[in-house]
Amino acid sequence: MPPLRLVFMGTPEFAVPTLLEIVGRGHEVVAVYTRAPKPAGRRGLELQETPVAREARRVGIPVLTPKRLRTDEVLAQFRAHDADVAVVVAYGLILPKPILEAVPLGCFNVHASLLPRWRGAAPINRAIMAGDEESGVCVMKMAEGLDTGDVALEERLPIGADETAGELHDRLAALGARMMPVGLGALERGLLQLTPQPTAGVTYAAKIDKGETRIDWGRPWKQVHDQIRGLSPFPGAWFEFVPGVRVKALRTTRGEGSGVPGTVIDDQLTIACGDGSVRLTHLQRAGKQPMTAEEFSRGTKMRPGMLLL
Repeated sequence: MPPLRLVFMGTPEFAVPTLLEIVGRGHEVVAVYTRAPKPAGRRGLELQETPVAREARRVGIPVLTPKRLRTDEVLAQFRAHDADVAVVVAYGLILPKPILEAVPLGCFNVHASLLPRWRGAAPINRAIMAGDEESGVCVMKMAEGLDTGDVALEERLPIGADETAGELHDRLAALGARMMPVGLGALERGLLQLTPQPTAGVTYAAKIDKGETRIDWGRPWKQVHDQIRGLSPFPGAWFEFVPGVRVKALRTTRGEGSGVPGTVIDDQLTIACGDGSVRLTHLQRAGKQPMTAEEFSRGTKMRPGMLLL
């Protein structure tokens, strides 16, 4: 049986391992669709390609960057690839029905959550911010709704007590890259089984809003901890060391002691919360590189008794 002929659709770093794994398994990737380059640099004069575009060009796959998929021209071009299947990983554009129906075996998506929990744009961040103890990857046959398609494969991963969104992102990206070729192999042999998602337990992972990034020390320590690690390394949860001086908290663990919320309890950078405390272990001042609490303390005196804003 010849290898599948497929179109790959993805944009960020999360999608790169799946693309490379599919190529490595011998499937014929006839085209890669990704988001258009964005202005980069201080003046925005340079265009920066997406991680998927860079890797696709490196391995010699044609790259297409349509801004919209709902045009006759784009649909005709998509059909002209004569692909068997499309693989979609964090592409960033909604696939309209004509695109979904343009490949005979369907469009299959790697989604970084245990569907139907955390449908939508930011499943990794939301899982950690909500205090979930496990996450995982679903390979889903795409339908018109937002992450509503039938699930072909699912694997679960525990979330570490202090694990950050960045760390979970990398583990889920590797897991998805391992799972998709398994699904394609079963699809190729006509053995892939699809299971409708449960109707109960649906939650939505909305994009992170800037208003969610400031730390409220008045909340219980666990909520503060989960916010910090759920937003790390990007966009980063922050506080003000002194008025107008922002510091991102990149990593925390449970602290010992309590006090007035926002108060520095000790010289280990333990900060009182509404209930208990968190200990800051990694931070980043605006315009500076990330650093450990010890490195931060050498240049910034955050003394016990100080009240953070």
